[in-house]
Amino acid sequence: MARKGENIYKRRDGRWEGRVLQQDGKYRSFYAKTYRDVRIKMRNKKEQIDVVQEIPDSSCWKAAGLFENWLMEGLYSRLKPSTYDSYFRCTQKYVLPHFRQAENTQLTEESILRFIKMINEKTILSETYRKKILSIFKTSLRDISKKQPELAHLLQYVELPKASSQKENPVFSVKEQRSIEFVVHHSEDKRVFGIILCFYTGIHIGELCALKWGDIDLEAGVMSISRTVCRIQNFDGSSPKTYLHVGSPKSKASLRKIPLPAFLIQLAREQYIESMMENHYMLSGNSHPFDPRIYQRIYKRVLVSSGVRDRKFHAIRHTFATRALELGVDIKTLSEILGHSNINITLNIYAHSLMEQKRIAIEKFNEMHILHMSIAESAVNSLVIPVSIAL
Repeated sequence: MARKGENIYKRRDGRWEGRVLQQDGKYRSFYAKTYRDVRIKMRNKKEQIDVVQEIPDSSCWKAAGLFENWLMEGLYSRLKPSTYDSYFRCTQKYVLPHFRQAENTQLTEESILRFIKMINEKTILSETYRKKILSIFKTSLRDISKKQPELAHLLQYVELPKASSQKENPVFSVKEQRSIEFVVHHSEDKRVFGIILCFYTGIHIGELCALKWGDIDLEAGVMSISRTVCRIQNFDGSSPKTYLHVGSPKSKASLRKIPLPAFLIQLAREQYIESMMENHYMLSGNSHPFDPRIYQRIYKRVLVSSGVRDRKFHAIRHTFATRALELGVDIKTLSEILGHSNINITLNIYAHSLMEQKRIAIEKFNEMHILHMSIAESAVNSLVIPVSIAL
C-alpha cells in the first residue's frame, strides 16, 4: 500500500482511502480518485467534529467548510490546472484563515465586509492582486449560493474595486533595448535568444518556455503560439510538491500565429541545429519544457551585464506594444498579435501610449494648418495690386 499521509493509502483499485475516528469510537472511511480530495474530505470531517464538541450551534463552522467544499467539489475538473492553482492559493491564503476566526465563522454581511476591508487594507499587495482575490471570493460565493439559495443576498456586498487611473506601464527605452540586444548577440548562452524573440513578438514568458521548434515555420516566417508553461502545485499529494504544467494559453484569442521579421528568422536559423527534433522545446533543446523561474534568472543576469535598471520580464511585452504604437501599428492588429481576447483590453492597458500617438496625430493637423496658411497668404499677396489714390 502506498501510504501518503496519516490513515491515507492508495487501494489496489487505484482509488485513495482515508479514515477518520468518530465520536462513537468507530472509523469512517472516505474515498476519492486523488489523495488531495480524500485529505480535504477528512479535514472537513475533523473540523466538524471539533466544532460540534465546542459549539452547540453547528452553523457556526459552516463558512470555512463551504469554501473548502467549493474547492473540492468539481472545481478542479472545470478549470485549467493553472487557473485552479490560482484559485486554490488565494482561497487557502486569504479566504479560509479569515472565516476560521471566531468572529467570522458564519457567512454574514458583517463577516464579508470585514473580509473585504481586510483585503483592501493589505497595501503590501498590488491593486491588481487585491482585485483578483476579491474576484475569486465573489466567484466562490456565487457558486456556493447556487446550492445555498439563502446566501444569495450576500453577493450584493461584494463590490470589486473600480480601476484607478491607468498607470504608465514600465518599458525599456530604445537605448536600453539596444544595450540588452547587444549583450544577447554577444552571449555564448543560446537560451538568451528568447529575450530577442519576446522583444519583437510580445509573447509571454510562459509561451516562450513552451515554444517548440516545430512551432516556428522558418520558410513561411511565422510562429505559432498554442501552449504555455507554468509551475503549479501538485494536488495529488505526490512528490515533488510542484511541477511544470504545459497547457493551453488563457483564451482562444491567445492561440495565434505571429509573423516574424526577416532578421529574427535568420537568427532562428542560426540557433536551429539539424539534430534537433521539431517536438523539442526551443529553450531546453529536449522534450522537457524550460522552467520560467529559471529563465527569469537568466534574464536578470542579462540586465546586469547590459547595465540596464531591473524590471520584470513582462516589461518586454509592454515595450513591444509601445514600439508597435510608435511605429504606427493599428490597435486592432496589435491586439491580435498580443493575443488579447478583445480590443478593449489593449486600449485600457496602453491608454498612455495611445495618448502619445494622438498628440503626434494632432500635431500633424498643426503642421497642415501652418503650411496651408502660408500658401494662402502667398497667393493673396500675389493678387494684391498697389493702387495710388489721388487726393
